[in-house]
Amino acid sequence: MKYDIQKVRNIGISAHIDSGKTTLSERILYFTKRIHAIHDVKGKDGVGATMDSMELERERGITIASAATFCEWKGHDINLIDTPGHVDFTIEVERSLRVLDGAILVLCSVGGVQSQSITVDQQMKRYNVPCIAFVNKCDRTGASPDRVISQLREKLGHNAWAMQIPVGLENDHIGVVDLITMKAFYFDGDSGDDIREEEIPADLLEKAKEKRDELIDAASLFSDELTEVILEEGEVTNKMLMEAIRQGTLLRQMTPVFMGSAYKNKGVQLLLDAVTTLLPAPPDVSNEALDLDNAEEPIVLASETEKPVVALAFKLEDGAYGQLTYLRVYQGILEKGSTVINVRTGKKIKVGRLVRMHADQMEEIDKVPAGMIGAIFGVDCASGDTFADPSLNVSLTSMFVPKPVISLSIIPKDNKAQINMSKALNRFTKEDPTFNTFVDEETNETIIEGMGELHLEVYVERMKREYKAEVETGKPRVAYRETILQKAEFNYTHRKQTGGAGQYGRVAGYLEPLEEGEFEFVNNVTGGAIPTNFIPACEKGFKACMDKGPSLEFPVTGVRVVINDGASHAVDSSEMAFQAAARGAFLEGYAKAKPTVLEPIMKVVVETPSEFQGNVMGTINQRRGMIVGSSDEGPMSIIEAQVPLAEMFGYSTVLRSGTQGKAQFTMEFATYRQVPVSVMDDIRKEVEELKKKRGK
Repeated sequence: MKYDIQKVRNIGISAHIDSGKTTLSERILYFTKRIHAIHDVKGKDGVGATMDSMELERERGITIASAATFCEWKGHDINLIDTPGHVDFTIEVERSLRVLDGAILVLCSVGGVQSQSITVDQQMKRYNVPCIAFVNKCDRTGASPDRVISQLREKLGHNAWAMQIPVGLENDHIGVVDLITMKAFYFDGDSGDDIREEEIPADLLEKAKEKRDELIDAASLFSDELTEVILEEGEVTNKMLMEAIRQGTLLRQMTPVFMGSAYKNKGVQLLLDAVTTLLPAPPDVSNEALDLDNAEEPIVLASETEKPVVALAFKLEDGAYGQLTYLRVYQGILEKGSTVINVRTGKKIKVGRLVRMHADQMEEIDKVPAGMIGAIFGVDCASGDTFADPSLNVSLTSMFVPKPVISLSIIPKDNKAQINMSKALNRFTKEDPTFNTFVDEETNETIIEGMGELHLEVYVERMKREYKAEVETGKPRVAYRETILQKAEFNYTHRKQTGGAGQYGRVAGYLEPLEEGEFEFVNNVTGGAIPTNFIPACEKGFKACMDKGPSLEFPVTGVRVVINDGASHAVDSSEMAFQAAARGAFLEGYAKAKPTVLEPIMKVVVETPSEFQGNVMGTINQRRGMIVGSSDEGPMSIIEAQVPLAEMFGYSTVLRSGTQGKAQFTMEFATYRQVPVSVMDDIRKEVEELKKKRGK
């Protein structure tokens, strides 16, 4: 069978927690004959969903790591990636979207556009990924696809149009009406395998005609041919309409909306048809690389198999046979036995085993052509590395990696746990760029950092299960920052006289708050008061002070240092002397510049039944939270707030007990803000106690 790149689709499924992403992937695998039985996500039948291959994922009923699989539908090859919904695993979504050409945005017909849907949508925007929407759970009480479509327009700014209307909602949801073919589709049999096509029920005919006209109007913006036919009052063919909708979708200027219920096996096959007809093939998407030989000039990669190979490693996994590296090939063919170069390290790599993944199972293949996703074994590389033909020196741009906001100390129980813990940490930090680890020099504790409580909790749990590393965890610590509030001058002379040449350097200027960014160094020295060759040493000295604030030892951020004067000595001045002078100058200026502490503020969104709304608002206020807004979506209340991370530890337990377990919340990092005076005193006390402990 000849490889046809036009018949390849690389798609991802992304959505808010519990919108049904993994259930939908499970149904897609079933209908494309990749699996022969459907299993429940929550693992009630003891098996769990195919894509949630980790034991922990099955227990919790959530997706932690994105899983890749491959399936075929009506002659098309579909590479599918199921991504997590939790904000803590946001990097999994980022890295998947980086290599996808299109996506399915899944929305719950009751919850509609939720907080995480907004985050996922922003990520799609960042990588310019065209998407189609699927309104899932139309069988649930309170389902309203029309409300979801209007939210897509208002909250996300999508030009969303229904491609279908449901036949019955809630318990009566039995099928959908397709507005292109103007036929009603029903899904019969135990698993919805038998599709029955009938005329539209009489009571829905008017509505269907009206919605089809709206769809034609919206699509006419993307096709001159269609506009002409409408003006001449000719007949709009299905092919013409689909072509126009596809154009709008590829430009990200139109979002076609499909509906159904993945759990009840309704509407999934029609969604698969939409993936093959509306979402882009690899050549429809322009992919750029940076030419490293030519000042990082962007060059467009051609999705052609004859060109030299360029591939991106977007995800790493430590398997039983060594490191497994997921690759997306953008140009050329990656063949078994061929040689490629890792552009970042310059190392040549001979491609050994090539496999195609299906969740945690794999099949051997000989080559991965342009546009496809595969995996290679035993190659030492990092997430985001580019592999290219030795004749090319190009790099694919890296991903956006958010900084960690929370840390935790972990202590192994014995020597065996220590060895296993370091193995686990080594693997996890390699696989997940948002998970960091380091040893605190002063307390000698191992500290892990991540995106949230759940993020760290999952890794600690994985250490215990997968590596048998028994560890105890300390109290979570917040990533505080220090900054200054006003301008302050400094004029510092560093003098040290020992036997032989001494050290001498004078640095003068001022510090001031910086609106955007972490650190800026400005050199306004004139007349050679400080020789030019010592200026970098001054900058180095100032920069070194940013790692630890003089008062509370948190990293310093938002400072501009301007030097405008100084003095040097013909014999005694050296780079070391000016670094020391810069450090002294920083301490002098910093003390006068009103230093303060900043704390991470989280955007928290709570979904609760309306009767508990007052209770929930109370719990947020107690935690120094600021309520930004609240809205009612059917029987549920959505409360948006900004709360300091320090106050959010253990919030899930408080929320569950205050709402009979019916409320849930998501949180993600929003910004850094100054801490109130009373809290500042508590932080000071904490730091003092830590210092005393170290003193012992």
